[in-house]
Amino acid sequence: MLSGHRLNSAAPDPAARRARWGVAGLFASNGLGYPSVVPWLPEIKNQLELSNTALGTAIAAMPLGALLTGMLAGPFISRWGSGRTAVVCALVSTWLLPVIALAPQWGVLVAILFVIGCVDTWCDAAMNAHGLRVQRRYGRSIINTFHAVWSVAAVAGGLLGAAAVGLRLPFLVFLIGLACMLTGLVVASSRLLLDGPEHAERSAASLGDGARWFPAARAVGLMVALGVLLMLAAAVEDAAASWGAVYMRDSIGATAFLAGLPFVACQAAMTAGRLAGDRLTDAFGAVAVARTGLLLSAVGLSGALLFPTPVTTVVGFGLCGLGVATLFPLTLAAAGEIPGVHSGTGVSMVAWLARLGFLAFPPLVGLVADATSLRVGLALFPVAALIGAALATSLRPRTSEDG
Repeated sequence: MLSGHRLNSAAPDPAARRARWGVAGLFASNGLGYPSVVPWLPEIKNQLELSNTALGTAIAAMPLGALLTGMLAGPFISRWGSGRTAVVCALVSTWLLPVIALAPQWGVLVAILFVIGCVDTWCDAAMNAHGLRVQRRYGRSIINTFHAVWSVAAVAGGLLGAAAVGLRLPFLVFLIGLACMLTGLVVASSRLLLDGPEHAERSAASLGDGARWFPAARAVGLMVALGVLLMLAAAVEDAAASWGAVYMRDSIGATAFLAGLPFVACQAAMTAGRLAGDRLTDAFGAVAVARTGLLLSAVGLSGALLFPTPVTTVVGFGLCGLGVATLFPLTLAAAGEIPGVHSGTGVSMVAWLARLGFLAFPPLVGLVADATSLRVGLALFPVAALIGAALATSLRPRTSEDG
């Protein structure tokens, strides 16, 4: 099981099946969004004449916005429901993307990415909370498949962005067209989501009589442990998105199209891992799957740095994606089932803590890279994966009787 909550064995009703498609649509729109911008990062770096530190700091504005405002996701979900919150935030995020192309200088780029980070973290928490509602109605684990859909969409977004760069399409025109397409997808998905109270599918025993906005000390401790684990996993997962293209171009001398392939390889391998994630977790347990995966990520990233060729780099980042594939689904699912804590609160709290990884690592890598080399800076990611492997025990299922 993904968590301490025992899923029922009843067949999903038609509303649940429709909602599964709706949640998948939201994950797809999110996956297609910012990943389409990732292959453009070297171009943005050149156009704005940014150093590695400046680029890393600009990228860190997204997790900074998420960190400063992420805790608002819980109240938003409680007031308006996870479905409505996810849809509104998805639409806002979609139309913030074209604004990136209008940034005339570093400070404006930072401001735009900051706002995108704020809205994205609310959307992320709401999507996962609604996905957990659907999972409970299904009576079996399906949370990994939602994240697999995100990965497929991210691969498509990365390829789409890389192709647009290679074809020298205008950045603004590309993003406006993307926003129009994503708007249609989000609107269609909104019509399929679940109605009713946010916790209608959760048993009273799982929710607990003491569920409230300020949970008990043991629940806070578990949320912090899960948050630290997810923070490290998030940093490792973000390595390809933030630095894969820059590393391929500046350290290896790859072409613009090849520079986008580490991110594509990472997301493709992550998709495969998430498609198999539910079965692997049922067979071996969340702790074993997470620990083995993080060790695999450490090996892959180390190989990419020790043997800097285009092939080894793409393969190394691919192994990184395969290794961290199940970390987000498993950790957020566990956070949504903490005894005595509302699902939206648990998910938003742990996701909020995870943003520290996105916030701290890009500028830290940039600083180390400018002081030494980008290869040395990227060595921080295998270290993070090893530490995360040691913390994987926080995924052990809990019940209301656990102390």
